[in-house]
Amino acid sequence: MMSMLKQLLSPKSINIAQSVISIKRPDFLKDSTRCYRTLIVPQTRVLQFQSVCVQQVRLESFFKKHTAEHIWKSVTSVSNAGKKRGRGKGAGKKRAKNLNRGQVIGVDNIIWPGLNAPIIKGRDLIKRTKLPPDPERQARLVKLRDSMGTFKMLRLSPTERGWSGSKMPGRNDFDGFDTKVLEFKTVFCMKANAGRYRRISVVTVTGNKNGLAGFALGKAADSRAALRRAKNRAGQKLMYIERYNNHTVYHDFFTQFCNTRIFVEKRPEGYGLICHRAIKTICEMIGIKDLYAKVEGSTNLQNIVKAFFLGLLKQKTHQQLADETNYHLVEFRKENDYLPVIVASPKGPVKTDPKEAPDFLQYVMENKVRLRKKKYLPFYTKKTHWYIKEKKIETVRNMDKAKYNLLAEYGEIRSFLTDKYPECRPVQKKSFVKQIDEDENQ
Repeated sequence: MMSMLKQLLSPKSINIAQSVISIKRPDFLKDSTRCYRTLIVPQTRVLQFQSVCVQQVRLESFFKKHTAEHIWKSVTSVSNAGKKRGRGKGAGKKRAKNLNRGQVIGVDNIIWPGLNAPIIKGRDLIKRTKLPPDPERQARLVKLRDSMGTFKMLRLSPTERGWSGSKMPGRNDFDGFDTKVLEFKTVFCMKANAGRYRRISVVTVTGNKNGLAGFALGKAADSRAALRRAKNRAGQKLMYIERYNNHTVYHDFFTQFCNTRIFVEKRPEGYGLICHRAIKTICEMIGIKDLYAKVEGSTNLQNIVKAFFLGLLKQKTHQQLADETNYHLVEFRKENDYLPVIVASPKGPVKTDPKEAPDFLQYVMENKVRLRKKKYLPFYTKKTHWYIKEKKIETVRNMDKAKYNLLAEYGEIRSFLTDKYPECRPVQKKSFVKQIDEDENQ
């Protein structure tokens, strides 16, 4: 046993074993993935064993498979689950110019792994290659750079603008049909699985500007789908609105929906629409040109639209009012010198007792009275200089208006004593006297 150990520990045998291990070590490590113990036998020490662990490694990673743009997007963007919960609003929008867009690294059209191409594609290692020349590349690059101009707001003509610039509310977004958007907003609803569920809510009104109109609410995940749905629903719910002389309502009325109260007043022709912008848009679609409306309480847009349509549907024609009260309906107008004109008579028996006749304004307003602010005189009317000024113009007050009335009625400036004392007729202006003489000669 001692002789065999001496032979193993001889310097010659140790040198042979070390040379064999050093020559066959690479092949030995490739063929095996287990841990081995290599025998190292120094000449002056006892036998020692050293452990060696060999593992198989693939020299590729996530950063070598994708381009730089894709890698940055994975870091800065939001996941699909996060988008459903309303995270990362506006993260997908490019807030700045991409100055590297259309640029090519190097002089010629060359593929550079890790810069403009991934390093590994599948199982193949991409190498630097020179592509054939592209004669149309320069034209495409110029076109791409021209399209990367500064961002400009959507320019609309003044007739197409809505309530606030180029935003949807108040705009006519449908061709060939009179439909306007009253409200365009984003709403969220909490779901058990999806979290914050985002939808677009749109309120539109449609009409033919001749008494036929309707409104509807449409919701969808996409803005175009919501607009289309609201327009189609509004077209299916058309209502005919009675108008007086095709320009205003038949009478004043009060209407209410929830906490929104509206007092609507009839106005003469040429007055215009003095009301809330939503009511003004509805009147344009119906064909009402003259109206005054006061909104009190909540200004929720959907409540205003519903309350106004309810009031329009509840208004009564002159004939209906005459039949309900059994009294003649009489109208006083300025152009008729405020003389009474009968506009409707009851079909049945007519009441003649004037004491029992209801007050017209209280009857149509359902005994509601609009709160009007008290008008105070200006502060300067209490000053001394205002009293002095009024005292000075007391003798000539309304003189210009009286002169115009006399000229329009008699053709001259005169008084009640002109016929009795013609020599006291006031002196007329030369141009006016010449015109009178020419008219008399003719």
